[in-house]
Amino acid sequence: MEILGVRVETPSNQPLVLLRESDGGRLVPIWVGAIEASAIAFAHQGTETVRPLTHELMAAIISELDAELAQVNIVRVEDGVFFAELHFSSGVVVDARPSDAIALALRSRVDVWCAESVLDEAGFEPVPEEEDEVAQFREFLDHIEPGDFA
Repeated sequence: MEILGVRVETPSNQPLVLLRESDGGRLVPIWVGAIEASAIAFAHQGTETVRPLTHELMAAIISELDAELAQVNIVRVEDGVFFAELHFSSGVVVDARPSDAIALALRSRVDVWCAESVLDEAGFEPVPEEEDEVAQFREFLDHIEPGDFA
C-alpha cells in the first residue's frame, strides 16, 4: 500500500490516513486520532523532532534489541474498526492499531500491506472526480504542517 498521507475529514473534523493499493488503485481511508494523525504526518513529511516521539522511541527500541520490523499488515475490519499486525523478521507477530502500525512503518521504512478482505470491505475505486480530489489532497499535503492537527 502507498501511504498518501493524513487529512481532516469535514464536517466531522476527524483525521484519517489515506492508503492506496500499489498495484490496483483502490483507496482505503482509516480514521485515526489527532495524536496519531500528527505522528503519521510528521513521519510522512520527514519532520525531525527535538526529542523522540512514541513511535520514534518504539523504532529505537526495536533497533537496540537487534530486532527488525519486516512489514506491517492491515489484517481485518470488524464493525468499522481496523486491525493491524507488526511482523518481525524473527517470525514474531504483534497486534497493533493501524495508526500506530503505519506511524512505525514510516519510521522503520517498511512496507504496509493490506489483506484482500480489507480491500474488498473498506476499499473503493476512485471515480474521476475522486481522482481530482486525491490530486487536491496531495497538494494539501504539500502545504500542511503537523501542528495543524493540534
